[in-house]
Amino acid sequence: MAFRRRQTRAGERVLRLCAVLALPVAAVLAAAVLRLSRPDPAEVEQALPDCVVRDLLPVNEWSRPGDSLKRVRGIVLHYVGNPGTSAQANRNYFASLEDGELGVYASSHFIVGLEGEVVQCVPLTEIAYASNTRNGDTVSIEVCHPDEAGAYAPVTRERVVELTAWLCQAFRLDPEEDVIRHYDVTGKLCPRYYVEHPEAWAALLEDVEAEVEAQAAAEP
Repeated sequence: MAFRRRQTRAGERVLRLCAVLALPVAAVLAAAVLRLSRPDPAEVEQALPDCVVRDLLPVNEWSRPGDSLKRVRGIVLHYVGNPGTSAQANRNYFASLEDGELGVYASSHFIVGLEGEVVQCVPLTEIAYASNTRNGDTVSIEVCHPDEAGAYAPVTRERVVELTAWLCQAFRLDPEEDVIRHYDVTGKLCPRYYVEHPEAWAALLEDVEAEVEAQAAAEP
């Protein structure tokens, strides 16, 4: 009987060990399934919110190369770095780069303006020149700001939260993990205010997460 008990205890230990080892494996498999099941950007492009005005850049080497964006794994927030300028003015700046005279590569998928307007510069099916090594798997949002400090004005911030939450919903992203700053990619001071004030960045992410839940609850 003692031998059987030892066998039973040994078997239980093996089962517990297998269960422990299975947890990370299951987590990896679940993450892989999620990545594979993320929607095609072309599908999301067809369902943009009404607030978005499409004013796409001409295809060119410097600001809209036309390279395919096959999977979206994150959203990168920026600031335009040019206080008081509008979304349209910044869109036009990106367009002006097409002749290559300035030797600058720059663009973004969306620009959110000082009055909450949203201009789309690059379709979600293509990369934008905004986030360096993350251009190939992220959607970029440039954000206008009223002064050098770089904080988003209230109406602008509200629209940023709404748009970012919508994109998280559409691409099945986690705001806490998948919404990042340009700073988090390259160390650049962008968006400046939200790098210098990490508590403001944390609050912004919390608001995005709450908006994701609100948008999900409002779905028919």
